[in-house]
Amino acid sequence: MKPAGRKKVTIYTDGACSGNPGPGGWAAILLYDGHVKEICGGDPETTNQRMEITAAYEALRCLKEPCDVVIHSDSAYLVNCFRQRWYDTWVRNGWRNSRGEPVQNRDLWEALLQEAGKHHTTFAKVRGHAGDRWNERCDELARGAIPR
Repeated sequence: MKPAGRKKVTIYTDGACSGNPGPGGWAAILLYDGHVKEICGGDPETTNQRMEITAAYEALRCLKEPCDVVIHSDSAYLVNCFRQRWYDTWVRNGWRNSRGEPVQNRDLWEALLQEAGKHHTTFAKVRGHAGDRWNERCDELARGAIPR
């Protein structure tokens, strides 16, 4: 049960990579009560999946108090992990996936789970490159953050 009176924050996230692996960028847009905050960053050697997870993690780190958060992402990997609670199985299996292999990006998943747990966090899938204003802006920021 979520506490009443929490701030409601909408977040859009995206990751981008030039080559996979290769240089990558991430971006997030936080929307609250008419305010818009854009954040982004890059990594000289990464993967697209790492950038998608990093975007959500960095966005949640910006929140100064527990909030009701909806994270919109075009990453099925990110959204499905939370909606289908893949992480429960990963933790139960010692951070091994269904094939018995180590879960990729465990460090980021653990950090994201910790940040998400501070809030009432839900994830929503948005179609990439489908005209959603905030998703398109996130994509632009993420691509712009790729180290050249």
